[in-house]
Amino acid sequence: MDKLRAIEYFVVAVEEGSFARAARRLEVSVQAVQKLVGTLEQALGATLLERNTRGVRPTAAGSVYLDSCRPLLAELALAERTLTPSTQSPGGLLRVAANPQLVHHVLMPALPRFHALFPDIEIDLRTVHRMGDADADGADVLLLHGWPEAPPDHVHRKLGMAHSLIMAAPGYWAAQGVPRQPEDLRQHTCLLVRNPAGILIDLWEFTRGSERIQVQVRGWLSSNAREAVLDAVIGGHGVARFSEVTTREHVLAGRLVPALRDWEVQGGPPINLLYKGSARRTPRVRVFVDFALQCLRQLEAEGGVLAQRVSAERPAWHRRGYGRASAAVRMPR
Repeated sequence: MDKLRAIEYFVVAVEEGSFARAARRLEVSVQAVQKLVGTLEQALGATLLERNTRGVRPTAAGSVYLDSCRPLLAELALAERTLTPSTQSPGGLLRVAANPQLVHHVLMPALPRFHALFPDIEIDLRTVHRMGDADADGADVLLLHGWPEAPPDHVHRKLGMAHSLIMAAPGYWAAQGVPRQPEDLRQHTCLLVRNPAGILIDLWEFTRGSERIQVQVRGWLSSNAREAVLDAVIGGHGVARFSEVTTREHVLAGRLVPALRDWEVQGGPPINLLYKGSARRTPRVRVFVDFALQCLRQLEAEGGVLAQRVSAERPAWHRRGYGRASAAVRMPR
């Protein structure tokens, strides 16, 4: 058995959710994927995938194995690229489109290192919010938050859920008190973000073990300009819910202090990597995809991304369209 290839087939089968889609992406037969994954399971003495008529999903053992294999494959692929002789170094123009927060907090800190590895690749970096934006059209690679509707000719890889935190400035907590339970947030000034789909995220959901709590929050400010809300929170004017990935520098500097750390904030959007299937053989696309995967695995190791949540469905409020998230559920009186 080619164990490395078997691991690759297993990872792709999980990412695609079926053997058939994995076979199309790998450009092999369905039988080849099924056989090699089955052989891998026999060698490990464990069932890695649950099979049903809708596709495949990892078992508990498969999820543990997946978390170990993904970073190894990404690092191996990148190592192979870096050993490519300079005469064969990939080059040309690469169009990359990403959400503004992912541009500033994920890509830009890492792109100088990518340029050092592949100096002949010229990057045209664009900020977009969704697949339908004008600058997303024609992009070779997209890195997007949320639940994008990928065109049928695109490979779509969900890389993990963005880990969210409830935060405020230290002065605000000192004046108003730190919440001990999610329900305490109803007594606080909560500043709200309206996402690119036009949904005001005024429903914050928490889990802790078997407990699940939804809290409808409100405050004096809401905006689709995330940075405006962030500035107000740093200024001590309220509480907000932000992604850990995009606020880590403020937390480390002490400008923001998370609360309710013993609860997990739900509804964080997945981070998605998308690229045209026809472009997978293009060297500059291939090396960038490998590099992006490695960057996300590093974020996972630092706790900013929850890889085990990649299969989570989008919240009910996200499917409503423009309006308030709280309108999607019946809140207790």
